[in-house]
Amino acid sequence: MTGTTWGLVASISVASIVEFVEALTIVLAMGVTRGWRSALAGVAAAIVALAVFTFAAGYALKTWMPESLMQLVVGTLLLIFGLQWLRKAVLRSSKLKALHDEQEEFAAQTAAARQAAANSRFGIDTFAFVVSFKGVFLEGVEIVFIVITFGLSADNMPAAIGGAVVSGLLVLVVGLILHKPLAMVPENTLKYGVGLLLASFGAYWSVEGLGVFIADGESLHWPGDDWAILGLLAAWAVVSQVLVRTLPGIKNKRRETVTG
Repeated sequence: MTGTTWGLVASISVASIVEFVEALTIVLAMGVTRGWRSALAGVAAAIVALAVFTFAAGYALKTWMPESLMQLVVGTLLLIFGLQWLRKAVLRSSKLKALHDEQEEFAAQTAAARQAAANSRFGIDTFAFVVSFKGVFLEGVEIVFIVITFGLSADNMPAAIGGAVVSGLLVLVVGLILHKPLAMVPENTLKYGVGLLLASFGAYWSVEGLGVFIADGESLHWPGDDWAILGLLAAWAVVSQVLVRTLPGIKNKRRETVTG
C-alpha cells in the first residue's frame, strides 16, 4: 500500500476507536442496568440505519459530483471536522478544558438509566433501546462521515471500510473481555492525533478541489504530490503545540486584566 493509503487507514482506525469507545460506554450502561436484550436491539437498529445512511451518502457523492468538486467538498468538511478535534485536544492539553472520562460518563448513564421509568413494548425496554440506538447512531455517523470522505477522496473505499471494521471489532472484543468502559484508552492523545491527520488530509484535498473553478475543472496538484501531506501534518503539529503553550498565559493575562 502507498503512504497515503497507510495514512488513510491509520486516521480512520484511530478515529473509529475513539467513537466506538464512547458508544460502548453507553451500551454497557444500558445493558447492565436495563437489560442486554433491549440494549443490543438498539445497537442492531442503529447499525441498520447507519448502513442505509452510508449507502445513500456514498452513492450521492460518488454519482453526482465531479472529482474536483468532491475533493473540495469532502476536503473542506474534513478540515472543519479535524480542526474541531484539534481545538478540543489543544484546550484539554493546555488544561483549559477537562479531560473526557469514560468512567464518569458510564456512571452518569447508569444513574440516568436507573432513574428512568419502566416502559416496554414487545418485550423491549424503550429507554434502553432509544439510548443505545441514539448513542451508537450518533457516534457511528461520525465514523461513516470519515470513512466516506477519506475513502472517496483517496479512491479506496475498501481500505477505509476495513480500517473502521477492524477498530470496531477490537473495541468490541476488549469491551466484552473487560465488561467495563475502556477508561484506559488515551482519548485526548488519540483525538489530537486524529485531528492532525484529518486537518492535514482535509487541507490537502480541499486545495486540490479548487481546480473545479479552473476552465478544465481538473484537480490541482501539490508540489511533491502525496509528500505534501507530511508537510501539512508538521505545520498543524507546530501550530497546535504553540497554542498549547501560549493559551494558558493568554487566559491568565485576561483574568488579571479583568480583576485588576
